[in-house]
Amino acid sequence: MEVQETRVQTDRVLTIPNILSMARLVGVPVFLWLILWPEFGGPKAADGWALLVLALSGVSDYLDGKLARRWNQISSLGRILDPAADRLYILSTLVGLTWREILPLWLTAALLARELMLLIAVGFLARHGYGPPQVNFLGKAATFNLMYAFPLLLLSDGSGWLHTLAAIFGWAFAGWGTALYWWAGILYVVQVRRIIRADVHGRLSSPNGRSA
Repeated sequence: MEVQETRVQTDRVLTIPNILSMARLVGVPVFLWLILWPEFGGPKAADGWALLVLALSGVSDYLDGKLARRWNQISSLGRILDPAADRLYILSTLVGLTWREILPLWLTAALLARELMLLIAVGFLARHGYGPPQVNFLGKAATFNLMYAFPLLLLSDGSGWLHTLAAIFGWAFAGWGTALYWWAGILYVVQVRRIIRADVHGRLSSPNGRSA
């Protein structure tokens, strides 16, 4: 899970990194179906397949950023697909684990509130003609922790020493991930505020500032 550079190096759509990101997006509804299936009479073994899909998404997340830099295939589309896939996996996992009562409602609410905060910030940026800022290292580190926490918490749904061990490590990753997730979100909002203030100041300082 590495942060891509901000400089776009290609306008191509069908690059290997973009195809990997698209595959991750296709896997989101598959993962959500697998994680919810046991709640509707499906076999408990579906959890194993859900974990496999989540693991493959993590591998592809690492590879798309690595290959994009190595092969000079960083693209505007890739900068959208990569964080979109991260957020959709987090959202689908939150829905599934909360539905199955593995995650408490307060944790789900805390993570969703952070996403709402960023959505509002992006809306303000769009009104000023800016796209979303590039994902930073802290945000990727937060996602990294959460993507480790969720499969471990899913694995903890049972009895025995393995499930207990999974619960201990899963909650440790969830705690760090949630804290980093909010920290990254606050820094994101601060960055958005600076961009908007600079834009407003620039317009007021321009010759046509009063009429802008």
